[in-house]
Amino acid sequence: MNNTHQKQTMTFDGLGISPKILEILKHMRFTSPTPIQHQSIPAGIEGKDIIGIAQTGTGKTLAFGIPMIQRLMSGTGQGLILAPTRELALQADETFQKIGRSFGLRTAVLIGGASMNLQIQRIRRHPHIIIATPGRLIDHLKQKIVQLNNIKILVLDEADRMFDMGFAPQVKEILKTVPKNRQTMLFSATMPREILALATQNMQMPIRVEVAPAGTAAELVEQEIFIVRKEDKIRLLEKLLQEYDGSVLVFSRTKHGAKKICSSLRGMRHATAEIHSNRSLFQRREALEGFKSGKYRVLVATDIAARGIDVSGIEVVVNFDLPDNPEDYIHRIGRTGRAGISGKAISFATPLEQMEIRKIERLMRKMILRKPLPELPAHRPETKQAEYSERPRKIAPRQFGNRIFFPKRRMR
Repeated sequence: MNNTHQKQTMTFDGLGISPKILEILKHMRFTSPTPIQHQSIPAGIEGKDIIGIAQTGTGKTLAFGIPMIQRLMSGTGQGLILAPTRELALQADETFQKIGRSFGLRTAVLIGGASMNLQIQRIRRHPHIIIATPGRLIDHLKQKIVQLNNIKILVLDEADRMFDMGFAPQVKEILKTVPKNRQTMLFSATMPREILALATQNMQMPIRVEVAPAGTAAELVEQEIFIVRKEDKIRLLEKLLQEYDGSVLVFSRTKHGAKKICSSLRGMRHATAEIHSNRSLFQRREALEGFKSGKYRVLVATDIAARGIDVSGIEVVVNFDLPDNPEDYIHRIGRTGRAGISGKAISFATPLEQMEIRKIERLMRKMILRKPLPELPAHRPETKQAEYSERPRKIAPRQFGNRIFFPKRRMR
């Protein structure tokens, strides 16, 4: 039997999933498990430790979510999921609620930027599952609001991203707090040595499930790159938005850059929203929901959202700036080409970024198609609003006794 036929006949039946959860999956129109789900769910239900490696967009949440819900609802104890970003934590909670609502599943999401009082109320309801970012969970632990002595199942979601974002000390501190006698499932798109060492020290004979080599880009994503001067990038983006009709996700290296791109696109009358660390949790959620619903055609984001955007049907991902880490390129372009639908990833690189391109190609073990620069739209005059936003803010001098101090103007 060939692999193609196997993929066509693969179902959730026979994986050890309870009939009630199978019914919920059918209601949610999940009929065929992804490879990471097919290999991880049976082992997870049996209570085995798992190291799961799969590219972004392959359904890792259900791969650990189904075993966690099934085991917790049929026994005692709590589950803990650590995620690197607020968006990933909220999306995991959304998935868990869809599956576990009819079971009476209670969850508590502990993330920065949200009300501590509301989180304390959720904790007092004794949730079955805690979904948290490491920093906020540490805050609750220090204030003795949360106790982790009843954790039976621990999941590290996007573990490599947590280390990239500097959460390694918090993760190690949390691992010291949870019981040693537990099930641990670690899922990630890449597996650097630090994560492997962490797994070796904190897992018991883990099963390694690898459905794609680390650094493998999504198969259904067509990739191309333009070599373009920095000052011409916004006009090239304008040209692409004229060529493509669907939703577009644009990645900027910095939050300041994201804000400028968003401002320029609004000046072109494109419905645009932005997600970066300067936006409040409410603003980020509104932007993501608006992008999902079609209210915003373009979403401009920094790498904080590279793994936190679970939106189907994104036509094009544009790397307005190349990422600092080659691995982030994989996660960015994995936002398109999901659920069996093809997508496109277009990157902008300056003439001085040839080395960065080669690093990405070495990681993926494939070349990215270089495209000739098309004829770009004419320069647009800056609007008064844009000119005003760039104008330095006047800072009044301060007087102390007989001396007057003129504060230095802060760079924006």
